[in-house]
Amino acid sequence: MKQQKRQLDGQPEPTKSELEILQVLWQKGPSTVRTVNDTLNEEMRDVNYTSTLKLMQIMLDKGLLLRAIEGKNHIYRPAEQQEIMQTRVIKGLATLAFGGSPASLVMRVLGNGDTSPEELEEIKRMIEQLEKQK
Repeated sequence: MKQQKRQLDGQPEPTKSELEILQVLWQKGPSTVRTVNDTLNEEMRDVNYTSTLKLMQIMLDKGLLLRAIEGKNHIYRPAEQQEIMQTRVIKGLATLAFGGSPASLVMRVLGNGDTSPEELEEIKRMIEQLEKQK
């Protein structure tokens, strides 16, 4: 039996496809499989409905999604807020790929040249706020 990948904190580690589904749900709010599948097809890539359904059922089993049944509709929502999941994913990535160094991770991301001047200004403001908190 295939074992689930887990973050260092023991929570299930979402795959790329699972993160795409979570992104749709964070953007649109609680949704049916049809809504998620249609959004994936419009905004990301072509996906069969049955593939989306199966993946969302797996995500439910892993604890990444919650489901409510309203009449004939199954309404799915993320089990965690976007910010919490992003923090877990980034911490796991920093630990595994960058030796636990947030600075190394940030330098790699910013060093790729894709950061706009506006984003750099926002990052500077965030750093200043963090420095004031310490």
